[in-house]
Amino acid sequence: MRTSGSTPADIAQPPVTSTVFGLLFAISASHLMNDMIQALLPSIYPLLRNSYALSFTQLGLITFTFQVTASLLQPVVGLITDRKSLPYSLPIGMTLTTVGLVSLSSASSFATILFSAGLIGAGSAVFHPEASRIAHMAAGKRRGLAQSLFQVGGNAGSAIGPLLAALIIVPHGQRAIIGFSAVSLLAILVLWNVGRWQGRNLHRIHRRSTSKDAEVESIYSRKTVIRALLVLVVLTFSKYVYLASLSSYYTFYLMDRFHISVRDSQYHLFLLLLAVAIGTIVGGPVGDRFGRKKVIWVSILGVAPFSLLLPHVGLGMTGVLSVIIGLILASAFSAILVYAQELLPGKVGMVAGLFFGLAFGIAGIGSAALGKLADMHGINFVFQICAFLPLLGFLTVFLPEIRADRD
Repeated sequence: MRTSGSTPADIAQPPVTSTVFGLLFAISASHLMNDMIQALLPSIYPLLRNSYALSFTQLGLITFTFQVTASLLQPVVGLITDRKSLPYSLPIGMTLTTVGLVSLSSASSFATILFSAGLIGAGSAVFHPEASRIAHMAAGKRRGLAQSLFQVGGNAGSAIGPLLAALIIVPHGQRAIIGFSAVSLLAILVLWNVGRWQGRNLHRIHRRSTSKDAEVESIYSRKTVIRALLVLVVLTFSKYVYLASLSSYYTFYLMDRFHISVRDSQYHLFLLLLAVAIGTIVGGPVGDRFGRKKVIWVSILGVAPFSLLLPHVGLGMTGVLSVIIGLILASAFSAILVYAQELLPGKVGMVAGLFFGLAFGIAGIGSAALGKLADMHGINFVFQICAFLPLLGFLTVFLPEIRADRD
């Protein structure tokens, strides 16, 4: 019998198995707009370096500020929203990104650029864990597919960002960045409607004491879960430090080694990130069908032969290998995230915030360290060292086969 103090989330609900594709496409589109805006920041590094005489270390610090702001806040946001749903937090996060974008367009000093990067990072911190939660809500039984659809929007946005930077910002200068505020305003509108859907469908993610959840929790000891999470952390490290070397310094590597123009280097970066976007959509469905662990094996370790060859080939083959690397590596994060959520059922927001935050933090710290390394030993040396990171994929052998992974 329902009491007067009951809420919809407190009442037993039948299992939700349907996949809401319309909502998934909406959240994927908003992810595209969000990450496209964020991708503008590293895309204009050559412009900022020339305008303000910045070193690679300073460029790394810009990425560090953006990524670490997002890293520190995302687990907090995820933990809060696990306890209390905040359906309209997403448009608020996008508003922070918009303010950072406007500030960046008019920044006239290194300190202002860092401040703008921090605002964009704060907006990302609010967006990613809650948007991932909504993808989980809309997934039904197809959690891997849902996360891939969500991720492919972000990766597509990351790919489009450098292309738009080459076509719009490079010819017209830093002030042209403000034109992209129209995109963020559109994203705010989409996310407002997504928030309305979330508020009406909270029963799709409320905590359930089902036998299946209890079984997943009881199979593994605390020690096994901690070991698995540590392995996932190391694998996330290998993926995102390597991606940091590509997203932040790939254009400089191409210009330094092959003497191509800024615009041509941006086109190469677009192809790389487009490959990442395409590869992302594969990881979730394949993980649903064959298991997350298999996808993690292939997506991390499978990159190693190509990453080791990359620093030793010509421009044409560099483009080909970078596309192959992007296609293979892209599938890893969706598989890692869903795997971790299945290890810790009932903590979707916290896990999403932890791993998104971890990814951003690792990328930020890695970018700053790689920038310092590039100043000391050259950008070519950075790519030679980072080529060995995918070999850490061998640690996947220590991950357990979880029941949900085989279902």
